[in-house]
Amino acid sequence: MTNTAQQNDLANAIRSLAMDAVEKANSGHPGLPMGCADIATVLFTKVMKFDPADHKWADRDRFILSAGHGSMLLYSSLYLLGYEDMTIDQIKNFRQLGSKTAGHPEYHFAQGIETTTGPLGQGLANSVGFAVAEAKLAAEFGSDIVDHHTWVLAGDGCLMEGISQEAIALAGHLRLNKLTVIWDNNSITIDGAVSNSDSTDQVARFKASGWSVIEIDGHDQAAVEQALLASKKSDRPTMIAAKTIIGYGAPKKQGTEKVHGAALGAEELAAAKLALGITYPAFEIPSEILSSWRAAGTRSQNIRGEWAARLAASPHKAEFERRMKGDLPADFKSAIDAFKKKLAEDKPKVATRKSSQMALDIINATLPETLGGSADLTHSNLTNTKEMVPFQADNRLGRYMMYGIREHEMAAAMNGVALHGGLIPYGGTFMVFTDYARPAIRLAALMEQRAIYVMTHDSIGLGEDGPTHQPVEHLTALRAIPNLLVFRPADAVEALECWQLALESTSAPSILALSRQNLPALRTEHQTENLSAKGAYVIAGDNNADVVIFATGSEVAIAAAALPLLTEKGISAKVVSVPSMELLAKQSDAYKADLYGKAKARVAIEAGISMSWHKLLGDQGRFVGMHSFGASGPIEALYEHFGITAKAVVEAVTAQL
Repeated sequence: MTNTAQQNDLANAIRSLAMDAVEKANSGHPGLPMGCADIATVLFTKVMKFDPADHKWADRDRFILSAGHGSMLLYSSLYLLGYEDMTIDQIKNFRQLGSKTAGHPEYHFAQGIETTTGPLGQGLANSVGFAVAEAKLAAEFGSDIVDHHTWVLAGDGCLMEGISQEAIALAGHLRLNKLTVIWDNNSITIDGAVSNSDSTDQVARFKASGWSVIEIDGHDQAAVEQALLASKKSDRPTMIAAKTIIGYGAPKKQGTEKVHGAALGAEELAAAKLALGITYPAFEIPSEILSSWRAAGTRSQNIRGEWAARLAASPHKAEFERRMKGDLPADFKSAIDAFKKKLAEDKPKVATRKSSQMALDIINATLPETLGGSADLTHSNLTNTKEMVPFQADNRLGRYMMYGIREHEMAAAMNGVALHGGLIPYGGTFMVFTDYARPAIRLAALMEQRAIYVMTHDSIGLGEDGPTHQPVEHLTALRAIPNLLVFRPADAVEALECWQLALESTSAPSILALSRQNLPALRTEHQTENLSAKGAYVIAGDNNADVVIFATGSEVAIAAAALPLLTEKGISAKVVSVPSMELLAKQSDAYKADLYGKAKARVAIEAGISMSWHKLLGDQGRFVGMHSFGASGPIEALYEHFGITAKAVVEAVTAQL
C-alpha cells in the first residue's frame, strides 16, 4: 500500500466514527466500514459527482450501498461531506428510534440515501434500474442534461443471493456502461469464511455476463482511484474486485467473522484506534481532517452550476423538470375521461388483461415517461403498445424492457427506475409469480415508490395450466403488505380507473390483478368520477337492500348474476365491487356505513382464500371462494367444481336469513 498520511487520515475518520457509533449503540456492523473506508474515501472525495448543497440534483452520480448492514460507512461519509441533516448527533444516535441513522439505510430518512438496502442483493438489483433510467433519459434529453454514473458497493452476501445473477446478466446484456459495482471481497460471512459455503469464481462469472472486471487491493487508495476512473471509460458495466480485510485495523478481530456484526468492545476498540493512529476522542474528528472532507463535498458545485445553466437554456427544460418532479401531463385526466366515456358506449367484453392493454394504448400515448416491460410474458400480460419499442444496448430510446425470465430483478429494477426519477415503470408477469418478486415489491411499498406491477392470470380463471400457475393465496398475501395498493378490476372501465389511480399514486406502488378470461361490461353508463378511488362502491342492485354481496374482479359478474335469483326469493340485495381494499379502508365511517353497515346478511365472493375478507364480513358473513389449491381444467368447469357460482352466493345469503 502506498497511501499518504493524509489519505489514511481521511479513511480513518470513517473508521473512527463507525467504530464509535457501533460501540455506543452496542449494535451494528463495524467490519464493512472499517474494511471499505479507503474505497469510500477515494470514491467520495475524488471521483463521484454530487453536491450536498443540492442532494436532489438530477444529474448527480448515485451511490448504492447494497451491503446495507455496513450503513455506518454511508452515514459517516455523509456527515464528513457536509450533508446538513447528517449531524454528529445523528451519528451518536445510530440505530436509535427516531434517528436518521437506522440500522440499514432507509430511503427518505436522510439526504444522500438513494435507496433502502439491507436485504442483500437488492441494492445491486436496484442499480440496474438506475442505470437504465440514466441511459434512457440521456438518449431522450441529451447528454448535456443527463450524464451521470451509478456506483454500487456490494459484498460477498450480495453476490450469493440469486437476484444478483439476474441483475448482472441483464446489465451485461444491456451494456450499461455507466454502472460500476465495487465488490468488497473480504472472504468473510457471518458464519465464517466464504469458502464454507461458496467457491464461485466471481471474476469469471462477471466476465461471462458481459462485464469488464478490474482486480485491485481495496486498501490501496491510488489503485482504487485508478480502477474507478477506468470504469468510467468502459463500454460495458464494470465490476471492481477490491480485496479487503473486514474490520481493518482491529488487531484481534480483523479478517474474521467476529468483526462483522457486533461492537468491538472497549479493549479491541482502543487497540484498533492505536493501531490505526487515531488519537482523537470519540465522535470528534480533528478540524483539519473534517475541513478536507467538507472541501471534497464542494468539488462539484461549479459542475452543478454549469449544468443548471445548460438546463436553463434547453428547450426541454419544462418537460425535464416535470418528469423529474413526477407530475403527470396536464392533459392526462381529460384523455382518461374521454376513453372512459368510449368504453361505456362500446361495452367491450374482454379479459381485464386486454382492458389493461386498451388503457395503456391511451396512457402510453399521453405519458412519454412510462417505461413498460414484462418478464418474458409480453403476449400474455399484454403490457406492450405500439409506442413501446424495446430498450436495448443499441436503442436507448426504447420504452419497453425485455426483462427475460427474471421476475425478481424486474421488480427490483423497477424500484431503481422509480427512485432515479423521470420515468414511471410498469412490468408484468403472472400473478402467481409475485412470489418471485415479493421482496422487491415489499421494498417499493416501504420506500413509497410509484411502481406498477401488471399481474395477469389472477385466479383459477387461467384454466388448464393448473394449480402451479393458479394464484390462490396471493391476493391475501399482497394485501398484507403495508402501503401496497392491490387493484382487482371487474371490467374495462374499472381497469382504466385502476390504472389512473396507480399512475396518480406518488407514494405507494400498485398491483393490477387481471383476468385471463373475458368478462362482461358492468359499468355501462359514463361517470366522470373515478368510482374505484373509494375502494368499493355499489355497482348493481338497490343501495338500501337488506343483503350486501362483496366481490372483486372476475367474480363481480357472478355476484351480479345472483341478484335476479335472490329477487325470485323476495330478497333485496346489492353488489359492492371492491377494486381496492386499501382505498376502502381510508374512507370515512359514514361512507362505509352507507355502503354496508345496515345489511342483514353479508357475502363475499372471490376466487382466492378468505383471509383478507374477515373485517368486511364480520362474525356472521359468509365467503364464497377457494379453500384449497386449484386444479387443471376448463375455466367454467373449475368455477363449478370449486363452487364459485351465483348459486353458491344465493345459498350463502339464505343461510344468514
